[in-house]
Amino acid sequence: MSLIEVESLSKKFRQAVKEPGLIGAVKHLFTQKYREKLAVDHINFSIEEGEAVAYVGPNGAGKSTTIKMLTGILVPTSGRVTVDGIIPYKNRIENAKKIGVVFGQRTQLWVDLPVIESYSLLKDIYEIPDSVYKQNMEKFTELLGLDDFIHMPGRKLSLGQRMRADLAAALLHNPKIVYLDEPTIGLDIAVKVRIRQFIKQMNREQGTTVMLTTHDLEDIEDICRRLIIIDQGRIIYDGELQAVKDAFARERTIYFQVRGMTGNIAKLVHDMEGAYLESNGEQEFSIRFDRFQIAAGEIISQVMKYAEVIDIRIDEPKIEQVIRRVYDGELDLVG
Repeated sequence: MSLIEVESLSKKFRQAVKEPGLIGAVKHLFTQKYREKLAVDHINFSIEEGEAVAYVGPNGAGKSTTIKMLTGILVPTSGRVTVDGIIPYKNRIENAKKIGVVFGQRTQLWVDLPVIESYSLLKDIYEIPDSVYKQNMEKFTELLGLDDFIHMPGRKLSLGQRMRADLAAALLHNPKIVYLDEPTIGLDIAVKVRIRQFIKQMNREQGTTVMLTTHDLEDIEDICRRLIIIDQGRIIYDGELQAVKDAFARERTIYFQVRGMTGNIAKLVHDMEGAYLESNGEQEFSIRFDRFQIAAGEIISQVMKYAEVIDIRIDEPKIEQVIRRVYDGELDLVG
């Protein structure tokens, strides 16, 4: 059995319908009108132990609602969800012991206490053995650089410090699963890199299952191998990250550094179907090409006929290109 199993999971919300202004508010006191909002619409997926999965979609797509049902905060309207063999909303305490959660917009630290005191309280709450607590604290302090702020109150931490502290708090009890909701939002590059490295190491060494929701697509490419895209409450893609890039991100770019060019590079590229000259210098230029129309090797061999190639770099497409096109309605991954 998979660690997380979701079958025909749906969640509806009732929204009050009111006319604007004071008159509308008074009318609603006597005549209530509601409409139903289907936030999650019969979705199905399963996640194996040790996987790192990106769960993405536009704002309002149903990501947070799904996570809240997986954590036991919300009760599904219909369908079935199990996490490590238990139903989250029926066994919330047992489920909480198996999971860790990090929300980029809020903290689980006690803001008026030093960070180390928050960890001490979490140790008691989760009944973490002394040896495990000591081992994890030593590891997290080294990997996340907690020494600089571990004795500061939570309210005095910078955003980057708080996110590192929250990550340690979420993983202190060695959960099987960690849900990460925008874990690098608003952070500078150095802190982002540190957090990504930490998450990858926990996934690789501890076998911690990671479910990541984010709009930072570099997080996805760096941490996850599998991608689930949800839109308007329905899953429109579930598969390997590389597979969706290979299928829909057609364009690549080759950067050349050459000397002794004897031909006209603009004319040479113009004669290649599916290739376009992107930048042109005397000794450096780049060619963008559609890999379904022309191979990189063919372009390189043509250039080598007219110049001595000193260096070559090929840029692979980023998943960002695909996901943005999905959000804009340009791609239908289901079809």
